[in-house]
Amino acid sequence: MSEGSYQRLWDSSHVTLQELLDQEQPMLQPVPTREWQSFQYRLSSLYLYYLGLLRGFDILYDQMVQPQKRRLLRRLLDSVAGRVLELKDEMVRVDMCEWHCLDHVLRDLGLTPADLEVPIPKYFLLEQSSILQERELMLAEILSRMEPVAFQEVEPVMSRTEAIILLQTAERARQGRLRATFIREIRREEERDRKMRESGWHKLNPNQAAITIQKVWKGYLQRKHTQYDRQTEMEFIGMIPLPDAVEHASVANLRKDVRRSRQIEKEEEFQMAISKTHDALRETEGPDIKEKMKEQIRQWFIECHALTGRFPNYPDESLGGSNQIFSDKTPEQVKMELENPVQESTKKEDKNKEKEKEKKKAKEDKTKKGEADAMLKALPSKFIPLINAGHEEYKNVWKNRPDHLYPDQSFDPKALRAEKRKELEQEIRKQVDELMRQELKNLRLAVDREEERPFKAPKKKNVKKKAGKKKKKEKDLTPNRSLASLFEELVVFGLLKKCKAVLLKDFVGDYLYLGSTLSLAHKLPMPSLFDVRQNMALYGVLRLGSPDIHSMAPLIRSILLVGPSGVGKKMLVNAVCTETGANLFDLSPANLQGKYPGKAGVQMLVHIVFKVARLLQPSVIWIGNAEKNFYKKVPKEEKEMDPKRIKKDLTKALRLLNPGDRVMLIGTTNQPQLAEMKGLRRTYERILFMPRPDYASRYVLWKHMLHMERIQVTQTHLDISALARVSDGYTPGHILQAIRLVLTERRLLQLSRRPLLASEFLSHLAKLEPVYREEEASLKDWYFKTPLGMKKIEFNKDLEAEEARLAKEKKKRK
Repeated sequence: MSEGSYQRLWDSSHVTLQELLDQEQPMLQPVPTREWQSFQYRLSSLYLYYLGLLRGFDILYDQMVQPQKRRLLRRLLDSVAGRVLELKDEMVRVDMCEWHCLDHVLRDLGLTPADLEVPIPKYFLLEQSSILQERELMLAEILSRMEPVAFQEVEPVMSRTEAIILLQTAERARQGRLRATFIREIRREEERDRKMRESGWHKLNPNQAAITIQKVWKGYLQRKHTQYDRQTEMEFIGMIPLPDAVEHASVANLRKDVRRSRQIEKEEEFQMAISKTHDALRETEGPDIKEKMKEQIRQWFIECHALTGRFPNYPDESLGGSNQIFSDKTPEQVKMELENPVQESTKKEDKNKEKEKEKKKAKEDKTKKGEADAMLKALPSKFIPLINAGHEEYKNVWKNRPDHLYPDQSFDPKALRAEKRKELEQEIRKQVDELMRQELKNLRLAVDREEERPFKAPKKKNVKKKAGKKKKKEKDLTPNRSLASLFEELVVFGLLKKCKAVLLKDFVGDYLYLGSTLSLAHKLPMPSLFDVRQNMALYGVLRLGSPDIHSMAPLIRSILLVGPSGVGKKMLVNAVCTETGANLFDLSPANLQGKYPGKAGVQMLVHIVFKVARLLQPSVIWIGNAEKNFYKKVPKEEKEMDPKRIKKDLTKALRLLNPGDRVMLIGTTNQPQLAEMKGLRRTYERILFMPRPDYASRYVLWKHMLHMERIQVTQTHLDISALARVSDGYTPGHILQAIRLVLTERRLLQLSRRPLLASEFLSHLAKLEPVYREEEASLKDWYFKTPLGMKKIEFNKDLEAEEARLAKEKKKRK
């Protein structure tokens, strides 16, 4: 894409953004609960449009070169990502479910399931690449020091006779194989001669022989042409990747890398210009600005003295200092604000009392009306003001600015001088305030012979705090230890590990296309692997990737992944770490056995892990077999492990995590029924259910995994649909294992002579243990006992009762 195309994308994105901002205000108006479907539809459409905006802003921020535009784009990108997370939270609150059936919304808006993909901003990894490299080097150095010296095993000594016998058997086997191939060739030639004699080919005249050769040759040519035509047709309709696609992709990536290098050059020029502009403005315009401020403040002193006969109190720094004087107000208004703060506070108190009375009346009216008149509305957004500010800056500064003024994408000096002038005014204002306070004191002593009156700020009304425990600050149990020593200790004990490099897009799964149809029939659709991937992108990656998003988005400290073994829970944990560059801490019960014994040891363990996780954020704390921390009854064979010892300290440490602490606890379990529900609810804020893959996901899995083994499915006789049907009940781990068992090196070499068949995978699948329906049903039953699952079931029952009531009323009318 050229610079002009990026500019057009930016302009069109802001047109869409203006339309979305116009739709935000009606969402704050309350809607009756009976109209929840229309409210959900509006929420879903807003969510989809904001996802498209997030995708566009990510491309623009990644490829635009102009440094001032990139700063605005970064603010817009983070704000739109935060708004996406807020809308996701609203959808969960309205749907009472972690996954959503949006196929009807996609159809109405003319979108595809690909538009549901959550884009992961590229700057998450690009802007911290140097930090990640240093961390990897430090981890590799510690691990290299830990590697034990290789133990040289002494091979058993073989006698001479045994060696001779071994060589003889190998040589006889080799000669036997050669003799067998030679005899096979002789028999094949004899069979060929016999068939020729029987068919009478030796009696053919030259014309008949020529016709036979022509027939064979023309058949060969026609098959070649047919194969070529089929290849071009499949490439045209997109069923086969183009042969030049890899070259085009490499060229596109090269162009993107060139633009990123230009970004670095322009950013360095901009940083140098910032310091030079600031120094130049301070030298040239600083004295004039200082004198103008002093004259304006002196004039304000004189006018206030002429009106009241006394000099005013100087505004306190906490109220903005002299900013309050120059906020387009007359001296009388400023004097009234400064001299009578109590009157204003009493007026505000009266207004607050009136508002409270109105709220109480509204609550009473709602309770009288009953549940039928309950209202739904979207919660106020923290990111909409930021999006509005960014949109206004675009309209005022960048919308109608011609690009030919700065063709090399360098910075705009006029905009830079205006921005730095404002910053310089704020710096000088603080200095002027100190000088003018002293001057006001001298004026009072000289003119009125009055000492300085202390400024009385309006008293704040004592608000009764809600009963509850205050958050205690965590005591630092390791004040004298460095971060490097704590990091090394965790690596040595195996608690800090290197995550596997896995991208979130490698967790393959297809969308559930009949979700809305099932929900209309009052059936609870299960999430697909596509839904699980989207939830992990929203709950894990977007929050951990940016400190600005995490500090303002709805706080999520912990996630629990529930599903049968082999469905990809650990893969998702590694994907979150890979996409965000997070550290991976392993607090699984099996990994803690024999480490940090005793109560003091457990406290020290949790303290060190969370301390290092905060200092080296983003961080992911993973607990495999999370149900063991909350066992109803610990099995005898696991009593020595003591899996429940970390439970109390873990929950306390989680509560101390605040917005801005990019630390997330992710637990995985395949037997949640063994744990106490209360303990899991207190520790894990979000519970995501991962069922067996459905037919669509299995089809995509087979196709993707075979493609990863360099097998073009369209060029073989392999029936993927049959494999997807036969593998019902098998997890992605089972499918991958079967593919690796079949596609050995020897079998890959034979593909040109012997095509791959679906029957070859069946024997290996039959040896694996599938996930039976009873096991999945027990996991579903457990999930619908969680708070969100119970709310969903009750809500569906209420809907069914309401529809039955309406149907009865219709019958009575007839």
